[in-house]
Amino acid sequence: MKVEKKSIKMQIFYVLAVLCLCVFVHPLNHVKYLTANATSASSMIVLEARTNRILNQSNAYARRYMASTTKILTAITVIKNCDVNSVVSITKEMCGIEGSSIYLQVGEQIKVLDLLYGLMLQSGNDAATALAIFVGGSVKGFAQLMNKTAKEAGANNSNFVNPHGLHDDNHYTTAYDLGLISTYALRDKTFATICATKSHIVNRPVKGWKHNIKNKNKILNTFQGGDGVKTGFTKKAGRCLVSSATQNGMQVVCVVLNCGPMFEECRQLMSHAFKQYSLTKILPSYNYFGDIAVKNGRVDKVGAYSHRSLYYPLRVDEVDSVTKIVEYDLVVAPIQAEQKLGKIKIYLHNRLIFEEDLYSVQSVQSNSILDKLKEWFK
Repeated sequence: MKVEKKSIKMQIFYVLAVLCLCVFVHPLNHVKYLTANATSASSMIVLEARTNRILNQSNAYARRYMASTTKILTAITVIKNCDVNSVVSITKEMCGIEGSSIYLQVGEQIKVLDLLYGLMLQSGNDAATALAIFVGGSVKGFAQLMNKTAKEAGANNSNFVNPHGLHDDNHYTTAYDLGLISTYALRDKTFATICATKSHIVNRPVKGWKHNIKNKNKILNTFQGGDGVKTGFTKKAGRCLVSSATQNGMQVVCVVLNCGPMFEECRQLMSHAFKQYSLTKILPSYNYFGDIAVKNGRVDKVGAYSHRSLYYPLRVDEVDSVTKIVEYDLVVAPIQAEQKLGKIKIYLHNRLIFEEDLYSVQSVQSNSILDKLKEWFK
């Protein structure tokens, strides 16, 4: 009987030990228990910035609120529509905006560039409003410019009504659209420099101080190659983050909307993307494709080549799935050097990913009697 009691006590001890282990080891940061490409976000997408290839996604086309990640579009709309060295005179309607702020005061004279730093690093809603009024004449007028810029970026399922992202039922996007807006913005050097900056000092003589604006984006300090982009939060939108990083020449953009552990998951999703994909040269610059037959020419063929070098993010198992097809119509002399002759089409898994023009290497004169006579009389 003593042995049985001891055995029962040991069983109870093991059960309690396991329960305690579950309590203390249970994933408060549950990202560690997600698979490498999973997410707890309501919507998520990972894009390669140069080509916009989707590397990972979940509910990427569902309509969502996006809080202050709105300011990515605000910033690139400002940059595209005004001189960033212009000076803004701060008025009453630009001050005291709800939420995060750089504490603008009436009468201040601040450069657009400094307001952009206040917008992107400190997420100033007053900076957003000041920029909107200065560039668009009003918040409503600027929203029209924002929607135009979004369409230029390829974001067709979004609508913007303000420059800061404070909640409005008619202010929304999708993870996919926000990713496209972000890659579009990152191609601008001024925008890319701003969102990769960890701190920026603004001289504020009216307030009598030098304002050291610090970036709220932890990705810049906690992920190798981290270079952007923007955080956001409202009660309706939840925690939102657009992050970006560049490794081995490839830039990845990750969007998570309504995601509690947004920094942790973005780091994990970007790490997974960098492990799975690498930016691969598909076509070198000035690539010679050989000769194309010429009709009625003094020579019977002409060299053809493409101009640009082309890169695409590929997995190791995809390299052999890239195919190239040259297409051209009947080529008839005379032909000028650099004349378009046809196209090179590049496919991945039978899906068209690039289409480039082919050009003649040299000119080819006509072999007709009339052309010969014209040349002789010249």
